[in-house]
Amino acid sequence: MFASVVGNRRAPSGTFQERNTLTAIDISGHAPGGTRRRLADSLPLKTPFVVQVFPVYACNLKCNYCIFSVDKSLHGFISDKTLLDYDLYRKCVDDMSGFPEKIKVLRFVGIGEPLIHKKLVDMIRYTAERRIANTIEIVSNAVLLTPTMSDALLEAGLNRLVVSVQGTSADKYWQESRTRIDFERFVDNLAYFYRNKGKAHLYVKIVDTALDDDADRQRFHDIFGKVCDTIAVENTVPIHDSVNYDDILGDREKRLTQYGLPVTDVKVCPQPFFHMQINPDGKIVPCYSWDYPAIMGDCREQSMVEIWNSETFRKFRLSQLHGCDQASHACKNCNIIKYRLFPEDDLRNDVERLMPFYL
Repeated sequence: MFASVVGNRRAPSGTFQERNTLTAIDISGHAPGGTRRRLADSLPLKTPFVVQVFPVYACNLKCNYCIFSVDKSLHGFISDKTLLDYDLYRKCVDDMSGFPEKIKVLRFVGIGEPLIHKKLVDMIRYTAERRIANTIEIVSNAVLLTPTMSDALLEAGLNRLVVSVQGTSADKYWQESRTRIDFERFVDNLAYFYRNKGKAHLYVKIVDTALDDDADRQRFHDIFGKVCDTIAVENTVPIHDSVNYDDILGDREKRLTQYGLPVTDVKVCPQPFFHMQINPDGKIVPCYSWDYPAIMGDCREQSMVEIWNSETFRKFRLSQLHGCDQASHACKNCNIIKYRLFPEDDLRNDVERLMPFYL
């Protein structure tokens, strides 16, 4: 175990169990972001609720439920570039200052591990300085997180860190992600972030298939429940055709969403109505699907505000109101929103009222 001094902060010595006696709130089965309101009541939006930044098309793990567990040739087209250019990102932030309201959440995630990007701290700092978002969030496996990086991220203005854990031991990490880690150090590094986070929020989650049984589930809570604000076990869901989920899921129930809600047929995908994503190559897409249904624009050539209000985006939203199966081949066959839909985002009963806004 380490004792670290960074700036005026000192990480106490001893194990994380000794250093922290708080217990996280278990939010399994609930929306990770808290209470949601009906999306339809807010539409149409002049400012997206969520802008997702996809900074790195690469990962340091090969989790068995993720496309990084299969050969890249099976991924389909995702991005022409591996890393989002920092200057291009700054341009996007400057563009987003032109929205009439603040973005609710600016989230660094995408298909890869954000902490790989060497300019991530600078990206967060610039975002915070421009005050374009209420919450700046990273979704990460946190294997690369260190005390020094934690301090840098927090001082730059990070509001929320979401950590996907892959097991309750080093052996489980190897089994689930084909990666060797120092598990004790990994937990210690999360504990450091938690102790020094100030007003930031740390959410730790794991998928059910990474846990052996009820005893292992309890071990997950015992280990990580002391070093985070909220904690959850989420369901592994079959969202990519290239991954053999039958081997992973076995006889597990496939009629529940990632968050434990009943799966329903999605008639209208809500994502294009409140969300846009910046890809590493500068392309803007309307959702976080692995298989993009359409390109809404290119932030190298257009402003973010221009793209959000573009005819391309309007027509795509209109096509969604006519039904997912009409919008594109990718939408018709997409499992992502099917397994991640929140009831508050279901637009099927509001199509007639919303249609005139997008004609």
